[in-house]
Amino acid sequence: MSRDLIIIGAGFSGIGLGLKLLEKGQRNFLILDQAEQVGGTWWVNRYPGCACDVQSHLYSLSFAPNPDWSRHFSPRAEIQAYLQRCVAEGGLQSHLRLGTRVVSTRWRQSRQEWEVTDEHGKVRYCRVLVPAIGGLSRPKWPDIPGLEEFSGPVIHSQQWPDRLDLSGKRVAVIGSGASAIQFVPRIVDEVRQLDLYQRTPQWILPKPDRPIGPVRRAIYRHFPPARLLVRFSLYLLLESRLPAFNRFPWLSAFHRHKARRWLRRQVADPNLRERLKPQYAMGCKRVLMSNDFYPALTRKHVCLVTVPIRNISSTGIVDRDGRHRDADLIILATGFKATDPVPEGLIIGRDGRDLATQWRTGPAAYKGTTVHGFPNLFMLLGPNTALGHNSVLLMIESQFKYLLDALDHLEKGGMKSLEVSLESQQAWNRDLDQRLEGTVWNQGGCASWYLHPASGRNTTLWPDFTYRFRKSVRNFDPEAYTFHTLPLQD
Repeated sequence: MSRDLIIIGAGFSGIGLGLKLLEKGQRNFLILDQAEQVGGTWWVNRYPGCACDVQSHLYSLSFAPNPDWSRHFSPRAEIQAYLQRCVAEGGLQSHLRLGTRVVSTRWRQSRQEWEVTDEHGKVRYCRVLVPAIGGLSRPKWPDIPGLEEFSGPVIHSQQWPDRLDLSGKRVAVIGSGASAIQFVPRIVDEVRQLDLYQRTPQWILPKPDRPIGPVRRAIYRHFPPARLLVRFSLYLLLESRLPAFNRFPWLSAFHRHKARRWLRRQVADPNLRERLKPQYAMGCKRVLMSNDFYPALTRKHVCLVTVPIRNISSTGIVDRDGRHRDADLIILATGFKATDPVPEGLIIGRDGRDLATQWRTGPAAYKGTTVHGFPNLFMLLGPNTALGHNSVLLMIESQFKYLLDALDHLEKGGMKSLEVSLESQQAWNRDLDQRLEGTVWNQGGCASWYLHPASGRNTTLWPDFTYRFRKSVRNFDPEAYTFHTLPLQD
């Protein structure tokens, strides 16, 4: 049986699109995910302290509101429970195939369909393929000599075991970014010694997190305009941060002062404070928020190591100065392959082209959604749709509208497939490169995961206001595409 549509991934993107398809009366689709439960990154990432750094009432689907968020910034488990509730209340269960890892997809020209093969060897066909895997789904393991020789456990923060006994252990944490600042304070009381290996200090602001009381939740539940007002206010607040990143860096002066004052207040030791002070423009890397990371680093059994790692031995880590520090366990807080989101062999398009190979010098798409050479493929959270200033769900929901309009266009025209033209894709990306050129993300004096290591291009972020992206994908633009009405020979 051929499906109209197969979605790969049951996170926000996949579940949100599934709900929109049901809303339109579309039933002939499946959502495949390798995990045993829905949630995507919010199911997989289970490290202690995992939480969102976007406010709860903005980090939720606009058409599936939740008046009962318990905190201003939701913890992982609550977000995952919200997505489970969306599935149950929206009637998506029968469309889910969990525990189903997709190992390859291939465009079959003669059928004008995608062939989708899972890890169990089952082959499915669909007219339209929607990878909804996101850019932060593939953990990045560092290339450090000797890592495989370490005799103790080595875990990546994304693959945190359900049971991990750290009591009395000497723990080495490599990386000091978004995940480390959340889990380090949570494990610091368990361990005997914690060595944190920092390559680059982060800009860290206080996190204005607090519980949302029962009275306020009741107001949101019984008077939806109050919740909508909060959501809109948060949207305006976060959107107002963009000019400091994309045009006027001096506008970040207040937040730079706030971050430095926060560091001074929480770290008394001037030597430690100096090593935690960023020397690049705010926003060049992701701006982080934490109330307990700095205090954790001031504990007597915690050592901040800023000398680069030379190699790893069977018993610990050796820095470039030759000092060896023993470790019983290594935790990698080294992020994700954001600029290399698709593994080789996963998506094979027209004429046998591999998307991973085509993207070797950096991912590129049209409006972050369609890719030349890959008919009837619609990516959610594709290249240049991540945000450095607001909730990425705003971008995802904008893509839903564009995708659904494209499907309507295919149906009404009686066409089998569509493919974005190379000229349209190149023009879109030239414009993106020009707009990104002078931003703090490209010129901020740091090395970040926003930039592709091979080309130096920023293949990750959208450089403008979110409403402008929404405007660009408000209506499907058939003039940017070529169409086929009949099956073609392979």
